[in-house]
Amino acid sequence: MKTFTFLLLLTTLALQTLAGKVTLSGYLKDGSNGEALIGATVYIEDLKAGVVSNIYGFYSISLPEGKYRVTYSYIGFETHSQLIELNTNKQLSVMLKESTAEIAEAVILGEKKNKNVEGVEMSTQKLPVKMVKKLPSFMGEVDVIKSIQLLPGIQSGGEGSSGLYVRGGGPDENLLLLDEAPVYNASHLMGFFSVFNADAIKDIQVYKGGIPANYGGKASSVIDVRMKDGNSQNLEINGGIGNISSRLTLEGPVIKDKWSFILSGRRTYADFVGRLAGFEQLKENKLYFYDLNGKTNIQLGPKDRIYFSAYTGDDYFSLGESLYMRWGNITGTGRWNHVFGDKLFSNTSMIYSKYNYNLGVPGSGSDQFDWASEISDYNFKSDFTWFYNPQNKIIFGINGIFHHFEPGKIDVGENSFYKDLSLTEYNALESAIYLANEQQIGARTILQYGVRYSFFQQVGEGKVREYLDPENPHPDEIVAVRNYARGETIGPFYGYFEPRLALKYTLGKTSSIKSSYNRMVQNLHLISNTNSPTPLDIWLPSSTYIKPLITDQWALGYFRNFMDDAIETSV
Repeated sequence: MKTFTFLLLLTTLALQTLAGKVTLSGYLKDGSNGEALIGATVYIEDLKAGVVSNIYGFYSISLPEGKYRVTYSYIGFETHSQLIELNTNKQLSVMLKESTAEIAEAVILGEKKNKNVEGVEMSTQKLPVKMVKKLPSFMGEVDVIKSIQLLPGIQSGGEGSSGLYVRGGGPDENLLLLDEAPVYNASHLMGFFSVFNADAIKDIQVYKGGIPANYGGKASSVIDVRMKDGNSQNLEINGGIGNISSRLTLEGPVIKDKWSFILSGRRTYADFVGRLAGFEQLKENKLYFYDLNGKTNIQLGPKDRIYFSAYTGDDYFSLGESLYMRWGNITGTGRWNHVFGDKLFSNTSMIYSKYNYNLGVPGSGSDQFDWASEISDYNFKSDFTWFYNPQNKIIFGINGIFHHFEPGKIDVGENSFYKDLSLTEYNALESAIYLANEQQIGARTILQYGVRYSFFQQVGEGKVREYLDPENPHPDEIVAVRNYARGETIGPFYGYFEPRLALKYTLGKTSSIKSSYNRMVQNLHLISNTNSPTPLDIWLPSSTYIKPLITDQWALGYFRNFMDDAIETSV
């Protein structure tokens, strides 16, 4: 607790008095469809101060009373500037228009050209979906994961592999989030495509290092994918027919500017086409995947919004009566946004996530069996952002997850020569509390500092084998099997402090030095019997015999731009 107490003290000492200041806050949105603009800039030229909107488009900035020209900007949108007189707290939401001007040559910037020099982030990249859709695609399918693999420090396991390797980390060490819900297997067709339908996605944030304190649970990276909120202005239908799949998206307002929705789906149809073409060998075979995304958001008032989003997707493969495989994800997220006063933004979420697969031989023959495995999560989060002043943005929150693991279960028919089998099921509780601050120190230095305390405990109902030599367990040296009742704690308690630190020092208008450090603790482990992971691998929790994975990552970089920021370099 000394580390946490020290951080609280440091944050308290860093804060400055707000006497005589008022707050300007609100939401920044896309004027064409009402979508929140993530990371849009609010800048006050007179004070050389500004803030950026959060992942829900909310911004807040505290200023001395007076009259200011406030500029709102976002990449690809027209800059909006207006004169505002502030003598009391004021809420102002702005709809920015997309830039459509046609001139001989134009470079449209929604952020500073030297943001790579001035920003504190050094291992973070944002991928706008509009850019992802312009990249080369495989067989006409726009793919988020394939686009991420083009980034420095990220590799794939090759075609046909569902693994993603970030800076040497393992494929199970990446936290993939879809509207805050973890996705345990993001691959279709054994890794050729991902589960993220670009038509339903708004924003992708990739953290390869310097990971903020509000993220945890995986050791290597975070890939945070956000779905569209739905067009709150007009009804819109779009779709397409590709080489291997068709897609359709419907979005629009239920109540204009108050309540919107989006439904988006896609499905491959190689099996249909084959059967329609009269290929006899395909009549009894199936090979397809599908995705279905849905989301709705309701504005209850100027300070309250609720969101409900869901995803389901499956892969199915069968060879007549010989073999079948099926795997897929289900996620659901309910969120409530609330603004306390004008400076404290909160997001409370209830999240469900499930990944399961089946493998077997259908029918009623002697070789019939059905193997099933799954992992499911029940997740509660409460996150807060306090826009204290232009020099300090404080984040804090709590998170609790109940994990349920079913490593494997075999069901057979009465004619099968196999026997029913059920591997031990596991339950675990994973929780965390965090606090962090981003502080501007003078004109040249930005410091991000924070700490996350995470703890993990396996709980019953379950059983644990005890070995003659616990440090080197062997299946032939089991001395006892202990049974635990429902809710009873099992094995050791794992609790760790995870400090996070990032520093940027500006050397001049065109260069800066940055450094970061973060500790990550992972308690979920992918068990695979192949060199490359497959959808048929299983997940297990940290336990008496499986220890947590702990990583410490340091980074140091020099950033320099040339030719009026036309060329960016970094080491």
